Order: sequence, then C-alpha cells, then structure tokens
Amino acid sequence: MADAASRLTALAEDVLGARLPVRLRAWDGSEAGPADGPVLIIRERRALRRLLWKPGELGLARAWVAGEIDVEGDLYTVLDRLAGFLWERGEESRGLLETARDPKARAAARALLKLAGPFPPPKPPLEEMRGRSGARHTKRRDKQAISHHYDVGNEFYELVLGPSMVYSCAYWTEQGSLEDAQRDKLDLIARKLALKEGDRLLDVGCGWGSMAIHAAREYGARVVGVTLSREQAAFARKRIAEEGLTDRIEIRVQDYRDVADGPFDAISSIGMAEHVGTVKYREYADALYGLLKPGGRLLNHQISRRPEPDEEAYEVDAFIDAYVFPDGELAPMGRTLTTLEDAGFEVRDVEAIREHYALTLRRWVANLEAHWDRAVRLTSPGRARIWRLYMAASAVSFERNRIGVNQFLAVRTPGSGASGVALRPREWNEAQEPQGSQGLQGR
Repeated sequence: MADAASRLTALAEDVLGARLPVRLRAWDGSEAGPADGPVLIIRERRALRRLLWKPGELGLARAWVAGEIDVEGDLYTVLDRLAGFLWERGEESRGLLETARDPKARAAARALLKLAGPFPPPKPPLEEMRGRSGARHTKRRDKQAISHHYDVGNEFYELVLGPSMVYSCAYWTEQGSLEDAQRDKLDLIARKLALKEGDRLLDVGCGWGSMAIHAAREYGARVVGVTLSREQAAFARKRIAEEGLTDRIEIRVQDYRDVADGPFDAISSIGMAEHVGTVKYREYADALYGLLKPGGRLLNHQISRRPEPDEEAYEVDAFIDAYVFPDGELAPMGRTLTTLEDAGFEVRDVEAIREHYALTLRRWVANLEAHWDRAVRLTSPGRARIWRLYMAASAVSFERNRIGVNQFLAVRTPGSGASGVALRPREWNEAQEPQGSQGLQGR
C-alpha cells in the first residue's frame, strides 16, 4: 500500500495519456505530481470505492461531499487544470473508467480495486437527492426539486448571496459591490421591460422577492411573484411588508402553469427557465406568451450551454442533478431563441453576459468561505462543501466558455406589427429616471 499517490498518478496518466496537472496526496501521506501549485488530497481509501461503484463525476462528487477528497491551495486553479485534463480533451479522454469495453479502463478498475480496500462501497451522502418519483417536470416532481434546492434555510442563502438576496447573474457596470451589481441587473431588466407606473408585472420564479420589490418601489409596478418554495415566499412577504409594498406586490406559492389571471404588461423570468426542462420548454414559452397582453414584453434571463455535436447524446451533469439542481437542464442559446419564436414571440434583443456570472459566482464563493463555520452550522458540512464546489466549478465553466448566460427580450407583437420598441437599439442602456415615486435614491 506504500506510495499510493504515485500508483494513482501513474494510473490516471496512463489511461488519459497526459501528465497529471495537479499534485496528488494520498491517505498514506505519499505525494506525487508537479511540485508547484495546488494539491488534490485523497483523504480516505473509500473515495476509490465510490469511484469504482459510480465511475466518473458522481463517484467523485460523493467523495467530495463526504470530505474524502479535498484541495489544498486555490480551488479555482485545481478546477481549471482538471477541466482541461479530464473534460475538454476530446472523446478519447472523457474520464477514468468511462467504459468497461475499453481495455485500459478494465485494467484501471483492477488496479483501483487493489488500492480501494474492501467492498461494498459507502452509502451516498445524506445530502444527495432521493425519492424522486414520476416523469421529469411534472408539477409534483418540479416542486420536489425546487424544495431540495431552495428550502435549505434562508439564513444560509443570506450568507452566500448577501443583502441583495438575488440568486442570478449580477450586472457589473463598474467596479463596485455585489449589491451594486445586483441592483444594476434588476434595473437593467426593468428598463428592458419598459416598466412604468401602474404596469402589471409577473415575476416567474420570484425567489426572495428582489425583482418584485425593485419593480414596485422604483417603477410603480403592480407585481405578482410566483415560486414553488415556501421558504422563499415567506421571506419575500416579510421583506415586502418591511418596505411597505404589500398593496403593490402579491407573492404566491404557485406553479407558473397555474397562473390564470393575465394578461400582464410584462413578465420577468430570471434564472428560472433552467428548471423547466427541454421537454417542457415549448409549454413554458406558450404559457408566458398567453399571459402577456398584445405588445407586452418578456425578459427571459437564462443560463445556456454550448451545443453538442449530437444533441441527442446530451446528459445532465451528474453532480448538479444529484446535489444542486435536481432535474435542471441547460439548452443552447439558439434553441431557446427558436422556441420563443415558435411560441409567437418576436425576439428583439439578446445580450450575452457570460463573464458577469463568473464574477458573481466568485463573490458568492468568497461570502461562503468568509462565513464557513456558520454555514456549516446552518446546514451541514456536506451541504457547505456542495455549494463551494458547485459555485467555484460554475465560475470556471463560465470563464472557459463551457456555459453562458443570456437575456432575451421578446415581445408579443400584435398583428399591426407595432412592437413598441424604440428604433434605436438598447435605449435602456441610457441613464433614465425610474417612473416610481421614490426614484433611485430609495435603493
């Protein structure tokens, strides 16, 4: 068992055909790999049993959540180097033990078996999503998935997101605080929607109420916000009461498919469409189109992925699906645009803000790390580790252009063809005074 690190390093390099880009430290104290840079630590042999039982990302994720794998040094550097080593080198390098038909994979499995120790493998960590039933994206299953992700305690989200309580990409117009950037994002959306006093806004997936509050307070809009999370709804209602806006904002625990009191002047959907699923996306687009009045605007803010050479082969990220966003799916930007058009929308603007999300995620990770002990107390060590890995890995994915985020401005253009959008594009980037009675000073 001596020098487990050297044996594991040689095994990985043989299968993947490249030098290991990080240093490896094994449970026996041995180390191998580059002398400089961060260290990937395998604290327990049982991590290898997890990898043998669930080869690839899910096995690695379970070991990370359980604390059997860790990092010494900069987490972003480790993730960036491993992204190039494991996931971005072509089909021949999709991962260790990817297929039992590969002779190298079979040999690797035998070698790992000798290192891993006695079976059976450990049980999955408690934080892994369980109990999903029925087809994806039914109302019942969507509610289970949303509860798993969001009903982990509002205090935990306050630690991560900060005072803005906005859980989507901020808009960095200049160097400033996260709160400034989130305020600027909300205001950009309000201007794209051309909100004005008395307009009726539907905020789909309203979260903790930040967009609803901004639209009502700064622009005088009347807002209906819908969420499937009871904890989010309770928090949002408390904030709204504190702002004195209960006469302008209604928060419902309701599926967007059950909203029946349209039409609305505008709809915002910010970081919600990722939960819809590709098989339901046309239904989503049709529902929002039907809820808008003629000439009404939709602002759809959504994470995208790069197109696959074979779209039928696309698979949901195993770690994200099991621990973060159960049943969440990403679509290429072009598919989203086409679906909106197929539903009847005229898409008037698409703004790609990929780099903004990397900056946002790095701020969230910094918030989590600064309040680590409290985050662990509020949730669990495993949950805190999930969020640190998920957000840091997502930041690297945005930086490496593996995923992006886009704002689609779409209009239910009436038969007359009068869209209501100004001739000069992106007039919303001009400085404007909000229509609400309090102006910007209330922010």
